[in-house]
Amino acid sequence: MQVLKINGIEKQFPDGLPGTLIELLKQLDINQATVVAEINGKIIERQNFSQTRVSPGQKIELVRFVGGG
Repeated sequence: MQVLKINGIEKQFPDGLPGTLIELLKQLDINQATVVAEINGKIIERQNFSQTRVSPGQKIELVRFVGGG
């Protein structure tokens, strides 16, 4: 079983990690257009989500934008 730390919480992936950040977002049901992603302290540009590999033990921060007033 592989583990990622997402927003400070360890998430287990019993069937293996998604290969890329975009695949991770799809698995978590998060729209890529509404999120800023940071891996191990480095902000990932949205256009690079599909090329950014996901590896065991990474610390991933996902910040979603929510409209409101």
